[in-house]
Amino acid sequence: MSTKEAKGDKPLSGKERSQQLALERRAARLAAVQALYQWEQTGAKAEAVIAEFGAHRMAKGQGAEEVSDLAPADRKLFAEIVRGVAADVAQLDDMLSAVLSEEWRIERLESILRAIMRAGAFELVHRPDVPPRVVISEYLAVTDAFFGDRETAMVNGVLDKLAHELRPDEMGATRGGPGTR
Repeated sequence: MSTKEAKGDKPLSGKERSQQLALERRAARLAAVQALYQWEQTGAKAEAVIAEFGAHRMAKGQGAEEVSDLAPADRKLFAEIVRGVAADVAQLDDMLSAVLSEEWRIERLESILRAIMRAGAFELVHRPDVPPRVVISEYLAVTDAFFGDRETAMVNGVLDKLAHELRPDEMGATRGGPGTR
């Protein structure tokens, strides 16, 4: 049940429901990036960070709607991203390092920028149900929430290169593909 439906308003149309689900997924991605930042900074286990976010940062009721203008987050997607990145961080970092320019090494990136790129890379690798251009667009929106044009352009370039290498058929043959840069 959506926030609008829960308040007793008329049921959402198909288009409105689709838009609501997209907002919930965007909120999940933003929360996942924040959780991954916390995971890296604290060294806590992914499950502990997921539980903490679920109990305190994404909790419904008790005025949570008043604290945030964001749609409620898709908790399943949130947990999948956090667990997946935590479990696959070395491989994701290797993939990102391969497409980063010499001046931007993965270990030198700000932690939140690293979290954004890891989450985007995770979805490109493990979420074939999500078109790569959607993944890129979603993480550009997240990046824009934290950074300016330079970092947003960098995330765009890195995730675009990675998408062309990982999913060339979906990205079209106009650029890149395995073995080209």
